[in-house]
Amino acid sequence: MSVFPDRFSGRTAVVTGGASGLGLASARRIVAEGGRVALWDVNPEALAAARDAVGDAHIVALDVSDQAAVEAAAADTFAALGRIDVLIASAGITGATGPVQDYPIDSWRQVIDINLNGIFYCSRALVPFMLRHGYGRIVNVASVAGKEGNPNASAYSASKAGVIGFTKSLGKELAGSGIIANALTPATFESPILAQLPQSQVDYMRSKIPMGRLGEVEESAAMVCFMASEECSFTTAATFDTSGGRTTF
Repeated sequence: MSVFPDRFSGRTAVVTGGASGLGLASARRIVAEGGRVALWDVNPEALAAARDAVGDAHIVALDVSDQAAVEAAAADTFAALGRIDVLIASAGITGATGPVQDYPIDSWRQVIDINLNGIFYCSRALVPFMLRHGYGRIVNVASVAGKEGNPNASAYSASKAGVIGFTKSLGKELAGSGIIANALTPATFESPILAQLPQSQVDYMRSKIPMGRLGEVEESAAMVCFMASEECSFTTAATFDTSGGRTTF
């Protein structure tokens, strides 16, 4: 992992889904580059291990689909870190796999609650802390599925399309405030979330990537950390792509 020393010096970041995958990789890089992080995740045991892996982190166990819990976590994190400069919203689930006519209603609601409502709750709770200092970076992790749609993954695709639309709205609202909001649209990369999918679905998604391989988590983490840094200063309400050539817009 290539790092930029002191790129996040004096900055603090909240990372949802921070106990594993892209969230953890991004948090490790932020700390390596001089920042401080708060890891939010639903899994307390994984959070404790992630804190050790990162080296120094404030941790909060919560479900981002619980609006009251998000509000409490925001206040707790601000009290612990003294400021909040960055939100990396990477918590998410894939949900069930199957055709729309058979898709479980409970799974649909859970996917939307976590992947879309959770991102709204986190921005709603943390933007006021960023406004206090006139600075912020918000990185919402969407997916290539939100642009193109994956068959048999209607809830996931719809939720990620919603993340893109929400981020475009949020970025325009905050333009001029010092707070920048962008979305990341990765293709499938190696991460624990793949365990939620049947191999046939993983194979389908790999087949759509012109590079012929899945991404590596560090490749997306590198993009996330650029988006979360001061270097990303004139792009907002936009999407950044790490898809191995899959997306066309």
